[in-house]
Amino acid sequence: MDSLIAAAARALAAGDSLGALKRVGLRDDPPAVALRGIAMAQLGEYPRARELLRRAARGFGAHEELARARCVVAEAEVALAMRDLGGSPRTLAAAAAKLDARNDRANALHARLIAVRRLLLLGRLDEAAAALAGLDAHGLPLSLLAAAELAAAELALRSLRTAPAQAALTRAHEAAERARVPALLAEVAEARAAFDRPAARRLEAGQEQLLRLGEVEALLASGALVVDACRCGLRAGATWQPLAGRPVLFALARTLAEGWPGEVDRQLLIERAFGMRRPDETHRARLRVEIGRLRALAAPFARIEASASGFVLTPHAERVVVLLPPIDGDGASLLALLADGAAWSTSALALALGASQRTVQRALVELQTAGRVRANGLARARRWLAPPLTGFTTNLLLPAALPLG
Repeated sequence: MDSLIAAAARALAAGDSLGALKRVGLRDDPPAVALRGIAMAQLGEYPRARELLRRAARGFGAHEELARARCVVAEAEVALAMRDLGGSPRTLAAAAAKLDARNDRANALHARLIAVRRLLLLGRLDEAAAALAGLDAHGLPLSLLAAAELAAAELALRSLRTAPAQAALTRAHEAAERARVPALLAEVAEARAAFDRPAARRLEAGQEQLLRLGEVEALLASGALVVDACRCGLRAGATWQPLAGRPVLFALARTLAEGWPGEVDRQLLIERAFGMRRPDETHRARLRVEIGRLRALAAPFARIEASASGFVLTPHAERVVVLLPPIDGDGASLLALLADGAAWSTSALALALGASQRTVQRALVELQTAGRVRANGLARARRWLAPPLTGFTTNLLLPAALPLG
């Protein structure tokens, strides 16, 4: 490795992308092209960065497997920044194995951290936790240690375990300060700010109150019957009943919980569950059927009893609480994903939300009409952006944000 390549690599490690470009910006040999690609990625020029990294990988010979594996890792990080989540993770795993075989532990760890971050974006928390548990960052660069602790903190936050998240962020801050990388310090500061912002709203007996993440965690551990409108389900202690795929039943459960401890009129239940303002006998018959289904699913949590004019929720717990998202309206999860400032494709959003692309497209068009999102590009190159959601944290709106078992 010549002196200019070594100097450019040190500059990139310190986050000085312009300094790296000054040293290798006019060179076309594969190592210089790879470093230019990484520098462009640090500057946010992702399409150009991907192009350069692919060109560098092609330029390395068959005997330079280590250099090509490093290009694969850098391109995977660019793909993650571009929210290109549809690729196979096997390529990255193979690159990490090659790096391990050549004793390049730092880049192997970097590759596995990219895989963990991808899993977190997709809401696959169990897989992310297993992958993170297998990482060994001891003796590696401080920047990688800080990145590993940031991933651990995000996993804990998304699982709503605030104490482990705060401990991981403290370790990440210490490592980032010693590494002197401003981008890492800014990321740690932003993650810490999430603890002080409202994360949800609690509605209990007609009274509404803003809750921080720690207060939401305490509420879920309290044993109260929580009708969770962030994740669409019922929770009491460790028992969880998801209703995200049954919107009518969840609408009935939420309406009954909002009316607790009193009864809820049949007409209001029909209006909230079926959208009918002038119900007839068929709607009342359907209400009886759906209430029967909800009664069976909610049996571990409460009884649903008929009254003269409607139905009453009688919980096994002492309290009934409705946990509301910090923002109202459809598309809250979409806005939460877009709030990270990255440009998302429709396919990536659908993959993260576990929904069809058509469903996501319809929701995006509605949000665009309301002026809440905007699109760049056409056809397959179209990407969606939204302004940051200020004043509250979006953790509870992200995929698999709450523990489900």
